Amino acid sequence: MKKAPVTAPTTKVARTRKAIFHRLDPLMTEPNKIEPPPKAIFFDAAGTLFFLPRGVGYHYALVARELGLNWDSRELDRAFNNAWNAMPGRNRSDGPRENDDKDWWRQLVDRVINHVAPSLSELDRDNLFEIVYEHFAEAGVWELFPEVPEVLENLSSRFPLAVISNFDGRLRMILEQLGVSKFLSQIFVSSELGADKPDPEIFRRALKVIGLSPNEVLHVGDDSERDWRAAAAAGLFVFQLDRKKNSLRDLLTIL
Repeated sequence: MKKAPVTAPTTKVARTRKAIFHRLDPLMTEPNKIEPPPKAIFFDAAGTLFFLPRGVGYHYALVARELGLNWDSRELDRAFNNAWNAMPGRNRSDGPRENDDKDWWRQLVDRVINHVAPSLSELDRDNLFEIVYEHFAEAGVWELFPEVPEVLENLSSRFPLAVISNFDGRLRMILEQLGVSKFLSQIFVSSELGADKPDPEIFRRALKVIGLSPNEVLHVGDDSERDWRAAAAAGLFVFQLDRKKNSLRDLLTIL
């Protein structure tokens, strides 16, 4: 099952005294502290650095109201989650994928509309999609997890930092609006690299761009398949972010 956009932070209980760097080898049961320190750090985006304070359905309903449509946000949440899980994966390509994956997002929105308003005209569907697509890159839609600015500012003085995400080009605008672009040396998006998590190839292509070996880079993410296992399969060290057990602030203690 693919992971839908994160809608809210979970309770954080930091275990700051325990090392939580992992090599996700099936035979390894204990976490290992990374030695020597990495030469660069990758971060996942949604769910790791930022989240949606309100559910996806809230935003779809907000846009629908602009077009005179009275749609229920809870029904839209269900429709979006069903559509997200039913969407086909994007195929690996030799280079950047056409149209920044916008056609893929259009298919997703069409599935949502088919659930809540199947008789909506093609013209209205086109209009709704364009507004929704732009809306999720607007200021105020996404919110940083509280510790992110402190952690990125501290780490950026010691390590090159990059974001690697299954997002598209809108991610750059979002990170700029959230005020954290200044801490990042690179922003890697899957539509431009031509590979999506959990395909380890996305990490290999990012490593090629920055000219580092897998064992010189630490990846930080919250998804067990897309971040932990995919990065480990590419040979990177992994920080397993699970806000029920730890926090990004643990990076400052361990590094």
